[in-house]
Amino acid sequence: MNADELVAIDVHTHAEVSKDGHGSLSPRLFGASEDYFGAHERPTIPQMAAYYRERQMAAVVFTVDAEHATGHPRISNEEIAESCAEHPDVLIPFASVDPWKGRAGAREARRLVTDHGVRGFKFHPSIQGFAPNDPLAYPLYEVIEELGAIALFHTGQTGIGAGVPGGGGIRLKYSNPMLVDDVAVDFPHLKIILAHPSFPWQDEALAVATHKPSVHIDLSGWSPKYFPPQLVRYANTLLKDKVLFGSDYPVITPDRWLADFAKLDIKPEVRPKILKDNAARLLGLTPKETQP
Repeated sequence: MNADELVAIDVHTHAEVSKDGHGSLSPRLFGASEDYFGAHERPTIPQMAAYYRERQMAAVVFTVDAEHATGHPRISNEEIAESCAEHPDVLIPFASVDPWKGRAGAREARRLVTDHGVRGFKFHPSIQGFAPNDPLAYPLYEVIEELGAIALFHTGQTGIGAGVPGGGGIRLKYSNPMLVDDVAVDFPHLKIILAHPSFPWQDEALAVATHKPSVHIDLSGWSPKYFPPQLVRYANTLLKDKVLFGSDYPVITPDRWLADFAKLDIKPEVRPKILKDNAARLLGLTPKETQP
């Protein structure tokens, strides 16, 4: 992948369907998500590659392994990694390992990085039913930190389960970014991304990202026109090197996101950092001698 040839790097996209048609969520949760975000197509990974290649963008691709809490089997991490490997010019594979798998999950994470080229891991604490600072996840973090991979945590409210009685059993409290602050303390060299504007904990996310050198924020899941003003202010100033473009595709398309981002009051010198440069550095796509 040649970062110089890219217009942007989208650090937050979802593989929602496997080669055999298996969905990443149960039909009940998919239905609630579509009621919340609106109906959308569920592209295959080759279709995602074609979509991003046409736009001269790269995309990080992952699923969510929440089998313990939901009973729904995940999409295979190996399948995602192998499919991304067929499109290395535009796709970057992440994986997801349920923290409830303990040391077996940690062994799987090591294998995914060393044998399949996975560059990071997606956690969705609310769907997976765990607090990020629960020691049950620490063997997994140890491997991710050791191998230099990235841990990406969903933060804030989620559209998954919205409107379903009891929220489909999904507890929002687990996605408070202050819980990730403990992770950043206990694993100081772990590269962390807090995903989304973290409603209703936006200030907490800004505090953690400002205080902990290893913590970044992606801007996925919301149209930029709805961003909280303090998020825009920090992205323009103190966090200009730690904020990343993410869409949440296919729920939100990069076309829509970028159109709204163009209207946002972002300094001209900061805009390319958010759209590509910060992610390229974090993902190791730029030569070390050019990194600050």
